[in-house]
Amino acid sequence: MRLFIAIEIPEDIKEYLTSIQEKIYMNSNKIRFVKKEQIHLTLKFLGEVQPNIADEIKDNLKRINFNPFSVVLDNLGIFPNEGYIKVIWVGLKPEKPILELQKGIDESLRKLFKKEKNFKAHVTLARVKYIENKDNFIDKLKTIKVENKKIGISNFKLIKSTLTPKGPVYEGFEVFGSN
Repeated sequence: MRLFIAIEIPEDIKEYLTSIQEKIYMNSNKIRFVKKEQIHLTLKFLGEVQPNIADEIKDNLKRINFNPFSVVLDNLGIFPNEGYIKVIWVGLKPEKPILELQKGIDESLRKLFKKEKNFKAHVTLARVKYIENKDNFIDKLKTIKVENKKIGISNFKLIKSTLTPKGPVYEGFEVFGSN
């Protein structure tokens, strides 16, 4: 089974982020926007995992000391760089509590998975196949202002991702932290 660890984004914030996606849209570009119901903050992608390892993952994640915290949406960003745009995302601040949680997850799973090298707290809005005019596109992104909407984070989830011809289907597998 294919698994990842993530923070769910509240419905009202997902609605707001889809309005940001609409502002990003440009006809001549090939951009695949993340569906509203799939918007989340990935803390660690685990990939294909044998079912017997899933129980060990859950046991390890249960041991993480997790205190609820809040963040706000920040500016739009891109990966990996302006010359080669593959992902459009919105950042979160302060980043420190997310980084600490992610580090705790990495540490708890260190015997099973490699550590994340360059983790950046972000919510993916779109994946890019092709952009006709990168300079115009970057200029457009810079004009889009993101409101500092608050997100309360009281838990994180182990999520199962099933790949289908219509895209991935996510199902919550287990919740960690307070509900």
